[in-house]
Amino acid sequence: MTATPAWLRTLVDRYDSGVLQEPERRLRVALRVPDGAAWDVVLAETAAKIVAPAGHPDAVIVADSATWTGIATQTSDALGAYLSARLSVRGNLHVGVGFLAATSGVTKPARMRFRYISTRVARLSMIEAGDGPPILAIHGLGATKGSFVATVAALSDRFRVIALDLPGFGDSDKPIGAAYDPRFFAGACTDMLDALKLDRVHLIGNSLGGRVALEVALRQPDRVERLALLAPSLAWRRSRPWAPLVRLTRPELGLVQLAPRALVDGIVRRLIPGANDGWAAAGVDEFLRAYLTPSGRAAFYAAARHIYLDEPHGQDGFWSRLRTLKPDALFIWGRKDILVPIGFKRHVTDALPRARHLELDCGHVPQIERPRDTHQAIATFFLPRPVAHPAGTPTSPGDATQSGRAAA
Repeated sequence: MTATPAWLRTLVDRYDSGVLQEPERRLRVALRVPDGAAWDVVLAETAAKIVAPAGHPDAVIVADSATWTGIATQTSDALGAYLSARLSVRGNLHVGVGFLAATSGVTKPARMRFRYISTRVARLSMIEAGDGPPILAIHGLGATKGSFVATVAALSDRFRVIALDLPGFGDSDKPIGAAYDPRFFAGACTDMLDALKLDRVHLIGNSLGGRVALEVALRQPDRVERLALLAPSLAWRRSRPWAPLVRLTRPELGLVQLAPRALVDGIVRRLIPGANDGWAAAGVDEFLRAYLTPSGRAAFYAAARHIYLDEPHGQDGFWSRLRTLKPDALFIWGRKDILVPIGFKRHVTDALPRARHLELDCGHVPQIERPRDTHQAIATFFLPRPVAHPAGTPTSPGDATQSGRAAA
């Protein structure tokens, strides 16, 4: 094993097991330097130990020596290094980013923590940080709470931000036979709020998470302050020619691995631009980590099936129900989004004339692709500042523009 540098001893000495809660298993994190230097750290229930590299680590963290030294000497710089891409995390983000948080030296009660919460249906994995009005962030299809690490960091100075892994995804339980439809996921979210003793929260949802956030607000509006919906999945308005076949297809087929792992890995990385670098690479790792398990595949297929089959019209159809939404909502759209095209904006405007909209020059994941604009808009919307207006003029938390601020 390469000689142990001072920065590594510092990180291990200040490891805080209360930040990364994994009571059921020992974790192994590989720390690497581009010149080839390598160490592993084993995380037990209460302590961390430096060991020789071996086996398959849960997470691999790579940074140059200067970055590692800076992290060790500047409290709380680890997350900044990760978010600014001076440091990369591959494998399990829950473990990798959790290790960075646990060795950051931050000791305040509102520091970032990775933990589990038990609910009626499942044990759910979560990240939380901050102190203030509570926010629950809900990830998209195939993603995990890791897609909201930057959001948790950006908003935790004003809010208590909680990002969860939905059941079936990430490090949460994956019950076989669960519905994995919006109603099921909404129930899981409210169960989590009950377990955390939170009566009322703001909701942030990306993609599928946006659809789930809307379902929570439609079913239990008294529990939702405001909604920030980032490229939310919405019911199709065009004909769905494959609907009869999709209805007959059972998601339980996912319990069988029909394609070799290497083939699945290759297909996913070819479909996603830049899938071997940066945030995209980490996102692919997170997707494959769940998808390559039988229960994870079944959950993914079931959730995808319900997105396609979400009934758009009729008394109980999505677009009819959307008109009854009570909490105020901010919709953030990506002009380059090919999964939820920005054309949906006009249909939302028709259903919710009071909703606010923000268009950004990005794709389907605004909180990662345009984090500064996205998080500033969310913070302003959730904590609007009073604005002086002439008598009789209604106030609004944002100016009506389409290029940087929320549009009424």
